[in-house]
Amino acid sequence: MMTTPSVDPAHDILRYDYTPLQPFFAPRRVAVIGATEKPNSVGRTLLWNLISSPFGGTVFPVNPKRSSVLGIQAYADILSIPEQVDLAVIAIPAPHVLSAVQQCIQAGVRGAIIISAGFKEIGEAGQQLEQEILQTARRGNLRMIGPNCLGLMCPPYGLNATFASRMARPGNVGFLSQSGALCTSILDWSLRENVGFSAFVSIGSMLDISWGDLIYHLGDDPHTHSIVIYMESIGDARSFLSAAREVALSKPIIVIKGGRTQEAAQAAASHTGALMGSDDVLDAAFRRCGVLRVNTIDELFNMAEVLAKQPRPQGNRLTIVTNAGGPGVLATDSLIRGGGHLTPLAPETLQALDHCLPAEWSHHNPIDILGDATPERYAQALQIAAQDPGSDGLLVILTPQAMTDPRQTAQTLIQTAQGITHKPLLASWMGGEDVAAGEALLNQAGLFTLPYPDTAAQVFNLMSQYSYRLRSLYETPVIEDAEELDRQRMEQILGDATACDRTLLSEWESKQFLQAYGIPTVPTYLAQTSEKAVEYAEKIGYPVVLKLHSHTITHKTDVGGVQLNLQNAEAVQEAFTAIQQNVESYGEPAFLGVTVQPMLDLDGYELILGSSPDPQFGPVILFGLGGQLVEVFQDRALGLPPLNSTLARRLMEQTKIYQALQGVRGHRSVDLAQLEQILVKFSHLIVEYPQIKEIDINPLLVSERQIVALDARIILYPQTEKQPIHPAIRPYPSQYVHEWTMRNGWPVTIRPIRPEDEPLIVQFHQNLSEESVYFRYFHLMKLQTRVAHDRLTRICFVDYDCEIALVAEYADSPAPQILGVARLSKLHGTQTAEFGMLVQDPYQKQGLGTELLTSLIHVGKAEGLAAIKADILPENRAMQHLCEKLGFQLKRQFDGVEAVYSTLQAPIQVI
Repeated sequence: MMTTPSVDPAHDILRYDYTPLQPFFAPRRVAVIGATEKPNSVGRTLLWNLISSPFGGTVFPVNPKRSSVLGIQAYADILSIPEQVDLAVIAIPAPHVLSAVQQCIQAGVRGAIIISAGFKEIGEAGQQLEQEILQTARRGNLRMIGPNCLGLMCPPYGLNATFASRMARPGNVGFLSQSGALCTSILDWSLRENVGFSAFVSIGSMLDISWGDLIYHLGDDPHTHSIVIYMESIGDARSFLSAAREVALSKPIIVIKGGRTQEAAQAAASHTGALMGSDDVLDAAFRRCGVLRVNTIDELFNMAEVLAKQPRPQGNRLTIVTNAGGPGVLATDSLIRGGGHLTPLAPETLQALDHCLPAEWSHHNPIDILGDATPERYAQALQIAAQDPGSDGLLVILTPQAMTDPRQTAQTLIQTAQGITHKPLLASWMGGEDVAAGEALLNQAGLFTLPYPDTAAQVFNLMSQYSYRLRSLYETPVIEDAEELDRQRMEQILGDATACDRTLLSEWESKQFLQAYGIPTVPTYLAQTSEKAVEYAEKIGYPVVLKLHSHTITHKTDVGGVQLNLQNAEAVQEAFTAIQQNVESYGEPAFLGVTVQPMLDLDGYELILGSSPDPQFGPVILFGLGGQLVEVFQDRALGLPPLNSTLARRLMEQTKIYQALQGVRGHRSVDLAQLEQILVKFSHLIVEYPQIKEIDINPLLVSERQIVALDARIILYPQTEKQPIHPAIRPYPSQYVHEWTMRNGWPVTIRPIRPEDEPLIVQFHQNLSEESVYFRYFHLMKLQTRVAHDRLTRICFVDYDCEIALVAEYADSPAPQILGVARLSKLHGTQTAEFGMLVQDPYQKQGLGTELLTSLIHVGKAEGLAAIKADILPENRAMQHLCEKLGFQLKRQFDGVEAVYSTLQAPIQVI
């Protein structure tokens, strides 16, 4: 029993048939509200740019005071225009924009660009006006770009709806910017450098259309090969991350953001909060969704070009071929500074180079083939270097020397490069007029050239970072062990704190949470008297540790609240008294007793694992070197929850301490797999208990023998504080898990898909008939194609904000197996979703298709969708019958049947 959406989001990346922003990028009729003949005015420039550009549509000036503008008939308002307008460009004073928007809605306009300024940038009154405009537009299904923007260009279609002085050249780069002034500067630069654009958008204040909307559009646009962004603020974080994560695998997204310097750290009650900066969190967000961040405009467009032209490197090892030692050294320095490595040449590579190069060649990487290198010598060295299995990329450097032929060498390099398709190849033709002809040949052939080798090495580093991030997104993670949680105990702890109006959980309470999630903690006993402390110490065995038990003091060491290595009962009594006196000297009734813990062998590494909220991205995870000097060394990495095992490993790899954790100087590696799972469980704790504002495990002691949390601290949101910010990445929607029994008596679990399901999906596709495949995808697909990793990542790595895929898992067999898959994919910018469903042939006619589709309907209602639909082949009678049975309306079309289910009955909003 199978059906398919009109475009299968798990297989076809681009949605050419669904373009919700088409009124902006390909309008047929455009109205300019505020058109005028006043010289040098925005209204006149807008109108002139539109009528001067060859977009092929009709332009209607709107000006109530004139009968014509620039010789074109003008209209008093948009309602007076006799034709249906697709796009309105509004350039009138801010107080009149609301009225213009209302008239656009009455006229059935689908898109508006608000050029006007004077909104939230002028204060509260402007912000209130903005919100009135937004609410009005949403009620009328009008999408808006702006306000306070330059406008929009779509060079492939000849559309110029901006007040810029010139039109951008057509090309393959989609450019988005929050700064109109930067747009004009980039435009001037691009015309000089011959850079072309598929879209050139000034997004302004992002009142309605945001980064996510435009990234989705450019991701679907066949003219766009790469997307570059100048960002000042991220806006809707979830929308940006969802769109970027979906598009980044097929089209590179490169961002430059202003305000890179770290702001003063906000006062925080935990180490984690003090270690986090807003810019660091943004970096973590970019890593999580596969976006590459750069520092300069030059890097921005270099990366857009090279990632569109060259294959992505599989690692960070570069091989350099040069005819001069100095440039090779500069390239090496730049490579190492940026985190890259020189390729260690394999023995067979060295031997092959010895056969074809003069005896004086460098005999290592960089491969210096000497100043008298001929084109043929370049070609031979490059061919050999490309075959080295340890090389991830190639850089060819040419310096103009007396015996050098830059043009002929370029031609030879072009021919050689045709056989190098699996590694990026960069070229640096150093010099001016002497090398210009050769450099031009390389550019015409699609090879990426840079004038300086150190810049080329940095470009390679950025390429390898980008490739690394994408691999991190779509590597199949290890299946996690399910934990049975004592939620009743955790709710009781939270309830006790709330009843006392406390926001700080004690160390003992905090450790209860960690233990519940399977995070190892040191045994901890609570003693309110010195006698009880001695009793617990005798039970544990000496030596022991005493720590302050308090509901108000967060950092116990700072107030003398920790006593270590206590060897006997007398030492325990003295330590108890000392802690009590130390705390009372602060003048607060903070002493509630002590906790007694065994004194562990501290041989190993002290780490920190924590979480603190970010105002835009919600909870953020911190991992790194811990202990008392955590804020001094600041060796840490940030990540967004939830994590899986792959993302946890990538988080650890960003720190310097990770090298030591793998084993160094006689120390064996710690249990990295266990540490991964601790990070994964910790991330689940964060997202499943939004009442937690901040949490620290410091130190988390790790060694080759053990991993254990020595101390922990949890801070809750005050009851008076507004609702906590939800995670920027939606966690696993466990509310859609339920058990069900097939007609044959088999128990199955219907649940949302997980990245870990990829091996099961491979097995699932092996039991499908050609008819089932054809009914699902509208064409036949070979098994090898269906189970390719790149394709299955689109099926298993689901963004639950945009897509819910349910699987029917049967676990009573020797190995778990998936019997059916049903998918609900939201169409961007709408409240409608397409569904697709596929059940293994041996398990059809068991009621599974009915249960899966019923479950999708429930999900659609819970997610607040307005409608669910799908296209069905005419011969797929079983699917048509099932849809009719469940309340879908069938509409016959020339190439099939469209099934639509309205879910407007009392939708439930689920976060």
